[in-house]
Amino acid sequence: MASEQDVRARLQRAGQEHLLRFYAELAPGPRAALLAELAPLEPEALRAHCEGAAAAAARAPAPPPDLRPLPPERVGSASRSDPETRRLWEAEGFRQIALNKVAVLLLAGGQGTRLGVAYPKGMYQVGLPSQKTLYQLQAERIRRVEQLAGERHGTRCTVPWYIMTSEFTLGPTAKFFKEHDFFHLNPDNVVMFEQRMLPAVTFDGKAILERRDKVAMAPDGNGGLYRALADHRILEDMERRGVEYVHVYCVDNILVRVADPVFIGFCVLQGADCGAKVVEKVYPEEPVGMVCQMDGVPQVVEYSELSPETARLRRPDGGLLYNTGNMCNHLFTRGFLQVVTREFEPLLKPHVARKKVPYVDEQGNLIKPLQPNGIKMEKFVFDVFQFAKNFVAFEVLREEEFSPLKNADSASKDNPSTARRALLTQHYRWALQAGARFLDARGAPLPELPSLPGSAEPPVVCEISPLVSYSGEGLEMYLRGREFQSPLILDEDQVRALRP
Repeated sequence: MASEQDVRARLQRAGQEHLLRFYAELAPGPRAALLAELAPLEPEALRAHCEGAAAAAARAPAPPPDLRPLPPERVGSASRSDPETRRLWEAEGFRQIALNKVAVLLLAGGQGTRLGVAYPKGMYQVGLPSQKTLYQLQAERIRRVEQLAGERHGTRCTVPWYIMTSEFTLGPTAKFFKEHDFFHLNPDNVVMFEQRMLPAVTFDGKAILERRDKVAMAPDGNGGLYRALADHRILEDMERRGVEYVHVYCVDNILVRVADPVFIGFCVLQGADCGAKVVEKVYPEEPVGMVCQMDGVPQVVEYSELSPETARLRRPDGGLLYNTGNMCNHLFTRGFLQVVTREFEPLLKPHVARKKVPYVDEQGNLIKPLQPNGIKMEKFVFDVFQFAKNFVAFEVLREEEFSPLKNADSASKDNPSTARRALLTQHYRWALQAGARFLDARGAPLPELPSLPGSAEPPVVCEISPLVSYSGEGLEMYLRGREFQSPLILDEDQVRALRP
């Protein structure tokens, strides 16, 4: 372990020696922990980070970019395409999965702070009858898509699951997966790795102590993926497994179609090296980033960077001109990721996030600021779109594929209630489409309501296990012409009972 003298000399070179100002007062255990945290910080990189953060926060806003919608030929649609084209995309996606050429990569470095919990968001239960967590839903979708691809092509196949965690989420996530037997996935095919952490910085360029013995650290954003891929030789592992296509997604979307064969097939048949799923914006001011062309290259523009006038622009058919909302759901070729990690990652410009960062004052007292006092520098996973040779976007229906979980139930949207409702409403629609009929408590038929307002609860509770159906397929043999009362929990046991 590095000595105090070594660490102090390195901090002096970085202009951050204040991080050891309480060292003499610490007990041996906290002293060792602080040195262990500081030792890996390279002096030149730490100085550049702190000075760069302060300079970026003080910089005047850049002039508005030259925005254009994505060219129509670069945008596909799951709902507006004819059924035969969609079947071709799906068939190609399943073919690639059956050939073991597809991996999924989960971005899971964030905590559930806004949800009001201290553990990783993937461990959260939104209140489904099954009590499944986000992690379990995603694991079971992987198992089902492997099964579907294998049945189509008469083979056994594997979709490796790479999970990018952070200092905050790696330990709890690894423990959770072990406690749940990796949700019956082969542990060798679940690869967890950790993204880098960066110190939070004051507006005058000083790293912040959150305790006398602890630097205020934060993950380097989901765009830290590209450094983490190199740090942990993840792309080499993918190459060894024969993976050519990597589906990257965020942990918090309860409706995410993991390793979606339709999206994969669309991107492959388009010859794309980089693809993004998008949803149509609900209203001009919706706080979601926009996938568009910025200064001639594909990029995501944050909603705060769009003027109200630009956000309200309409097409001749009346739809919003800028309506391709970012879902943090992307497909990359492994070759593209290799080029990014080798050549383009250093060119990514960090984004400034002004935050209220708890800190200790000169006397060592903990202060919880009421106003932003610090800077966290983040890179975003979509920052690499600009480097793609062949970028495509794929529009999907929000009610089928996008319901993010970001807030506690005290918020009006993107909360556990809206996520639970979105999933149960989707499963109710699937059951109706498969020919199920529902009865009330007295045995009277309930009216079919396939289209419900977003805030409305479905008339019955219906949950369908991902192990039974990935996207609504294969339900007719169990449900057609049958009558059910609420709740209908269609899991593997119930399917065996209903099998003709």
